[in-house]
Amino acid sequence: MSGNILIIDDELKLLKLLGMILSQEDFNVKEASTARSAMTMLEQYEFDVVLSDVRLPDGFGVELVRSIKTKYPHLEIILMTAFGNITDAVQAMKNGAYDYIVKGDDNDKIIPLVYKALDKVQDNKSKIVQKGDVQKGFNQIMGSSPSILQAKKLAEKVALTDATVLLTGETGTGKEVFANAIHEGSDRKKNNFVAINCSAFSKEILESELFGHKQGAFTGAIKDKKGLVEEANGGTLFLDEIGEMPIELQAKLLRVLETHEFMKMGETKVSKSDFRLIAATNRNLEDEIRQGNFREDLYFRLNVFEITLPPLRERKEDLKVLAKSFIDIFSHKLHLNSVQVSPDYYKTLEKNDWKGNIRELRNTIERSLILMNDHILDTESLPHYSEKVNSDKDSLSIRSLEKEHIQKVLHYTKGNKAEAARLLEIGIATLYRKLEEYGLR
Repeated sequence: MSGNILIIDDELKLLKLLGMILSQEDFNVKEASTARSAMTMLEQYEFDVVLSDVRLPDGFGVELVRSIKTKYPHLEIILMTAFGNITDAVQAMKNGAYDYIVKGDDNDKIIPLVYKALDKVQDNKSKIVQKGDVQKGFNQIMGSSPSILQAKKLAEKVALTDATVLLTGETGTGKEVFANAIHEGSDRKKNNFVAINCSAFSKEILESELFGHKQGAFTGAIKDKKGLVEEANGGTLFLDEIGEMPIELQAKLLRVLETHEFMKMGETKVSKSDFRLIAATNRNLEDEIRQGNFREDLYFRLNVFEITLPPLRERKEDLKVLAKSFIDIFSHKLHLNSVQVSPDYYKTLEKNDWKGNIRELRNTIERSLILMNDHILDTESLPHYSEKVNSDKDSLSIRSLEKEHIQKVLHYTKGNKAEAARLLEIGIATLYRKLEEYGLR
């Protein structure tokens, strides 16, 4: 089992000795002699276990435990002291320490203790990821930039009402995350949150998905189907990319919003549904109205409370915390242990303009974890962005980089070209063209 270990001790001889012992166990070890330098290292690198002396020149190890666990809850901390003190030991455990050992007397316990702590770290990471997978509400909206905090504040206020909400912003800015958070912050949270992307279906299929149909309403309607408007009764209906909705359906949706009545396709009986509507679009609906693609009366019905979500390039201060979250999620899903992150990795991410916003960042993190070497995320794990930074180099080196990137992704997918195309964010036809161009079979 590999692991990233940070040792904190101002006794330099002991520090080097422990570092050597743990390195021989194939752990990745870094050393710090003060609390301040240790906190700096924790910011720069990913660690699993911390071994810290209780008495440090600029801090008290027992209190340091609380600070570390608050910022890095998955970490496990083993405290070391030259003097056995029951009071310190009890307080250390209360503050979240994994264990407390006496230097000299317990030296033979360090290695097995570190292995046990690493097992606990994996449990911690799994619980954090599982919690993140089911986490709902406004806690899932990450970031502290003024623009995202303002959007979150507006969403929290409107969640307490039943008002229709229009979420606007570029593709990938997290509109569905906000819609789900508004639902979870409302009185409707015990009922369904149902979502549909209006751009993903033809007019006939979208109408059937929204309102349902009776058996025989059209070719292929072999049984009755309940629509999403009915499924959302008592809850929330989220219509993503509503700017793509065919104009013929817009009139039907407007009537449903005004009366909460609808008819299934092929049905003559009127049904009712009490739902709250949240809509989202990356288009300028006022421009769409002028072009005749969107109904003005529907726009006014939707635009009761508009929230505009900022693009990622305007909230770069949030990029690191978002990246760390995706690293934790995909490390777990890809069964990767003890991933280290180079500071240059985050700096390279910050250089990108992120036209695809959070969705592009998420995909980039997943790809770079697949491409990394020796469990280290660095600039070489980001060939697409390295290519941008080094665009002044000759085209041959860029072609070589792209070829290697495609090879690595195909190796990871075990030759599954459809999955490789998804990870590469290109069409399957483009992938086949690249394979032929580079002579990859």
